[in-house]
Amino acid sequence: MTNPNAQPDLDFPPVTPEAWRAQAEIDLKGAPFDKKLVTHTYEGITIQPLYTEADWPSASDPSGLPGIDPFTRGATALSTVRGWDIRQEHALPWPADNNKAILQDLSRGATSIRLRFDDASRAGKYDSDETGVGGVAIRTLEDLDEALAGVDLKKTYVGLDAGASFIPASAMLNELWNRRGLKRDEACGAFNANPLGALAETGHLPVSIDTALARMADLAKWTIANRPTVQSVLVGTRPYHHAGATATQDLAFSMATAVAYLRVLTEAGLSVDQACGQMHFSFGVGCNFFLAIAKLRAARRLWARIAETSGATEAARGMRMHVTTSRRVITERDPWVNMLRTTVCAAAGAIGGAQAISAVPFDAAIGQPDDFSRRIARNTQLILQEESHLGRVADPAGGSWYIEKLTDQLAQAAWKLFQEIEARGGMVRSLADGWAASQINHAFAERLKNLQRRRDPITGVSEFPNVAEKPVAKAASNTAEMRKQLQERLVTRRIHGRPEPETPISSPMAAAVEMVKLGWSAIDILGRLKEGTEPTDIEPLRPHPFSEPFEALRTASDEFLEKTGRRPRVFLANMGPVARHTARANYASNFFGAGGFEIISNTGFKTPPEAAEAFKASGAHIAVICSDDKLYAELAADTAAALKAAGARTVVLAGNPGEAKAAYQAAGIDRFIYISCDVLEILRALLHDEGVMQ
Repeated sequence: MTNPNAQPDLDFPPVTPEAWRAQAEIDLKGAPFDKKLVTHTYEGITIQPLYTEADWPSASDPSGLPGIDPFTRGATALSTVRGWDIRQEHALPWPADNNKAILQDLSRGATSIRLRFDDASRAGKYDSDETGVGGVAIRTLEDLDEALAGVDLKKTYVGLDAGASFIPASAMLNELWNRRGLKRDEACGAFNANPLGALAETGHLPVSIDTALARMADLAKWTIANRPTVQSVLVGTRPYHHAGATATQDLAFSMATAVAYLRVLTEAGLSVDQACGQMHFSFGVGCNFFLAIAKLRAARRLWARIAETSGATEAARGMRMHVTTSRRVITERDPWVNMLRTTVCAAAGAIGGAQAISAVPFDAAIGQPDDFSRRIARNTQLILQEESHLGRVADPAGGSWYIEKLTDQLAQAAWKLFQEIEARGGMVRSLADGWAASQINHAFAERLKNLQRRRDPITGVSEFPNVAEKPVAKAASNTAEMRKQLQERLVTRRIHGRPEPETPISSPMAAAVEMVKLGWSAIDILGRLKEGTEPTDIEPLRPHPFSEPFEALRTASDEFLEKTGRRPRVFLANMGPVARHTARANYASNFFGAGGFEIISNTGFKTPPEAAEAFKASGAHIAVICSDDKLYAELAADTAAALKAAGARTVVLAGNPGEAKAAYQAAGIDRFIYISCDVLEILRALLHDEGVMQ
C-alpha cells in the first residue's frame, strides 16, 4: 500500500548536455542528429534542440532591466502598469464609413487609431485610379473632420499613415486639433513622416529624396516648437517585411533608416536627444513566435547602441515601438485560420514588449474588414491583455536561455548587415539603387522554394485544404463608381481662388499650416510644395503573401468550376486494405486539394482491374496509386498499365520511388509525389494538362 506521507525524491543526479545528446542519438536510431533536431532559419541562425546556461551568461545579466540600457527588456520601467496600446487601423474609402468604424472600435476596446490614406494620396498622385484604393480618400480638412467626428482627440491617440503626403496630412491634423480647442501640449498622436518607407512601398516620391528628407526635418522642427507631445517621424519597415525580408534584414533596414533620419534631423539643428524623441519604430511580426519575440527585443538593443554612439543620453535611447501583425501570413482561403495566426503574432508582440499593437482583421486578404472581423481583431488583443495578462509581467520571455541567445544572434547578424549598408553609402543609396530589393528577393527565393515544397506549410491552403469551403461573404462594390463619386466629392470641396499664403515655401510645414487655414486642399498644397522639384521613381517592393502561389491555383480551379460546372478531378487508386493505403491516400488528398482538385477516393481495391474499372467511371483524367512500398512492388506496375488502358492521361505514384523509379516509369507511371518534391510545379503542370491554367 502506498504511504500517503511519503515525499517524492527530487534529488535527481545532474545530467550533462553531452550525456543528453548521447541518449538522444540512441533514440534517433541512426538518424543524423543535426538533420533531425537542429533547425536552420532564413537568417542563417542555427536553432539547437536544447539550451543551457552555457549558451547565455545569465549570471552577469547582460540584458539588464526594463527601462535601463541596453533596453533589451523594455523601453520603460513601467511597461506593466498600462499594458500596451490597442491601435486599430482604419482604411475604408469613405471618411464617414471610417468614422462609424472608429467610434465603434473606441467604444469597444480599442485605445487608439491609425488612419491610412488611400494609395493616391500616399503616392502624391491625387487624381488617379487609386482614389479610394487601399485607404481613406482624405483631401481636405473637412474630410478629416468627418472621419474623426465625435472622437475625443484629447484622449485618443491618432496616428497618420499618409505616405509621401505627410506634410499636407500633418497640417490638416494640426488644424483639426486647433478646431477642437486642443492646446499645444494636449495633442496626442503621430504625424509619421517616413519618406524612405513611402518610396519603398510605392516606388514614387513627388519630390527628390533629399527634398523629402529635408521636409521631414522641417516637420520635426515645427512639431517640437508647436506640438511637443506629438512624434513626427516613423521608422517603419512594413514594405520590407511584406516583401519577404528576413528578421535580420528587417532589423538592419530599420536601423539604417533610423540612422539616415537621425543624420538629417541633427544636421537641421535638432539635438540628438530631440531627434530621438521625434522618432518611433514600427515592425511587422509573423507566426514564427520565438523569432518574433527575439526580433523585437533585439531591435531595442540595436537602437540603444546606435543612440548611445550618436551621443544620446540614456533617457533618450529607449525605443517607442509599434507592432503590426503580419499581412504576409494572412490567407484568402480558409480565412478563419487567420484568427489563430493573428493571435500568435499579437502574443509575440506583447511578449516582445511592443507599446502599441495593431491586429490585422482575419479577412484582410479578401477585402475591406467589416464589423465582425474588426471585433475579432480587437477582442484578440483584449483577451491577451485582460484575460491572459500578458502585459502584467515585464519581458516574460527574458531569462530564457533560448530567447536570450536568439536575441543576441539576431542582434549580431543585423548589426553586421547594418554595417554593410552603412559602408555602401547608407539606406538612401541602398534603396535607390535597388540593392535592398535584391537582398530581400534573394532571401525570399529560398523561402519560396520551401513554400512550394510544403516544407513551410500553410494550414488551410497548402496543407489540409478544404476545396469545397464556402467563401466569406463580402458586400459587392462597384470600384469604378466609387472612384467617380469620390472624385466628384473632391471637386465640390476644393476651394478655387484661394488666398495666397504669406509664409514662404522654404518653410514647408509652416506654409502648409497656413494654407490649410486658408482652405487649401491637400491636392493643392502638395502641388505647390513640389513646384521646382523633380520626382523620384524606383521599382517598388512587391508584397509577397506566403500563400499567393497556391491561392492562384485555387482561383484557377474556381474559375474552371464556374465555366464547366466541375472542378478538375483526381482519382485515388487505393490498393489493398485501408491500413496499407490510408497514409498515402491522405497525403495525396492534401497534395491535390492544395491545387483545387476534386478528390475521388474509395476504401481500396484488391486487383488492378478493379481499380481501372472504378477509374473509368470517375470521369477523371489523373489517377494516383496509393499504398505501401511492399504492395507497390507487387501491384504498382500492373495497376499503372491497367489505369492507362482505362484512359488515364496521367498516372501518379504516391511515394518516393527510389531506385525503382526507372522501372515504374517504364510501366507507365508519369509522376511521383512525396515529401520535399516541388508540389507547386507538379500541380501547375497537371492543371495545365487539365486545361485549367495556361
